[in-house]
Amino acid sequence: MIGAQTSVAQRPHRVNVQHPSGPAVPDGDGGVTPAAWVDLVPPVWQCEIKPATAADLERVAAGTTIAMNTYILTGPYHPQLATSSRILFNGRIFNCTGVSNPEERNVETIAVCVEIVA
Repeated sequence: MIGAQTSVAQRPHRVNVQHPSGPAVPDGDGGVTPAAWVDLVPPVWQCEIKPATAADLERVAAGTTIAMNTYILTGPYHPQLATSSRILFNGRIFNCTGVSNPEERNVETIAVCVEIVA
């Protein structure tokens, strides 16, 4: 496990984290209008982004359905990061499908994310 003494070089990706401002709203035509995205506090998270291997997914996301283009993002503890959050990095969008606080120590956050390709 990466501890509090982890250097910035080990977490080279500076990303923005966001959460929906509320629930999606019905549009009256049978569809929904998604909520606007707002920045979390703090909005920037210094993390490591790496493609998930089968072993990573078995360890971190056992028992869940895994989609292609899955990534593991690891960084310092972020209290607001949740499965409803999204992460923006250089024009890419990652939706969180799982968020872990190892040993509930509030030292680091591990997020399992799926990249959304527009």
